[in-house]
Amino acid sequence: MSCHSVRIALGCVIAALALSQAPAAEFIGKIPAAAGVAGTTQVSLADARLQIAKRTRVRRHFERDASAYWHSITEMRRVRATKRRNNDAILITDYVLTQPPLYENFASLDDPDDPDITASSSISIPVALDFLKSAAAHFDFAPLRPLHETHYKQTYAKIAAAGGLSQQQAVRVYAFESGGNATYEVQAGLEYPVPGARAISTALGYNQLLAANSVELLAHQGERIIEILARKSMELPEEARLSMESKIGVLKRMMAFARSVPDEWSDHVRLATTEKGLAIHAMNFDVDVGPVLQTFKLANSLNYARRKGYNDALSAAELEMMNLTGDGNGLDMVMIPASLRERVPTANFFQRGGYERNTIAVRNNVVAKLLAATDAKMDEEIKLQGASDLAWYFPISLIPSQPYY
Repeated sequence: MSCHSVRIALGCVIAALALSQAPAAEFIGKIPAAAGVAGTTQVSLADARLQIAKRTRVRRHFERDASAYWHSITEMRRVRATKRRNNDAILITDYVLTQPPLYENFASLDDPDDPDITASSSISIPVALDFLKSAAAHFDFAPLRPLHETHYKQTYAKIAAAGGLSQQQAVRVYAFESGGNATYEVQAGLEYPVPGARAISTALGYNQLLAANSVELLAHQGERIIEILARKSMELPEEARLSMESKIGVLKRMMAFARSVPDEWSDHVRLATTEKGLAIHAMNFDVDVGPVLQTFKLANSLNYARRKGYNDALSAAELEMMNLTGDGNGLDMVMIPASLRERVPTANFFQRGGYERNTIAVRNNVVAKLLAATDAKMDEEIKLQGASDLAWYFPISLIPSQPYY
């Protein structure tokens, strides 16, 4: 086969791939490169088309079943929400009791790599440097870093206790989310110093707040955060007080930006992808603001549960479910009677994308297993030094001199 013929064959394969909507790179990578006129391996268009048809058929069947399944999850969630508003009993039949379809169950492919999953690995996730650059560029702001990790932990413990969090709740959630020994700067995917580690989301800090969480917290509770800082500034010497007043001014501008869109999670997610949204996320590095943002996320969950009529004390694992899946879904999980937790799939409380990326939820695929796995990890991680330090600082803050909120 001439080089010219090889190029024509490759062109045909690429065109066929485009028409099939299958990722071209997957198949092109399997086509041997031309080694000159002599010894060139011929491209089998028939084989390529069979591969394309197989992948397309598998993906079509999987998407059909997956879409139907996750639609039923959404519908049953609405049913439960309506029944709770009407004070009607939630029954086992109000949950989807089957497990979600898994792609690998549809076919055994020669190539185990799923292009729809691995493609996400090329997406660039913003990291600390990006947050800090955005804060400097858009708000002329640099966070005040703690002199030592213990300074951040002490501030966090004081705010957490004032917000109603118990030592067990605060320390065990920290242990679960940070691996038990991480610093206030830790980002998801970078918990351990291993070669090739990369960020897997914008989640930061002790409670792993997403950039969208930071935006939403400032939109909802900006005034309360500013009130905490203003109260603190009154106890500072003049130079530090002037610096705090400047920081409050930055927070007011950030709050205005966070409120520039409708108060919807999807809009906050969109804002969080902008440079100004990333700048807000940099506040988690600030020793005055970061502990407040981190604490408010958990304290808001406690308050949400009380507003919804759930007055039992939340275990740390139950609180983590609200932190992980959102307050509404998490409380929905918490309120399941113990007798049903062995039967109800965890998928009932996740969005599809979040579930399919969460290997712990997939592996521990009913509520009882997920809570047990969460508790087990907490039991292990609280033994580490970071968790022990946080626990040490917590008791001194159980009775604050004046409530923060």
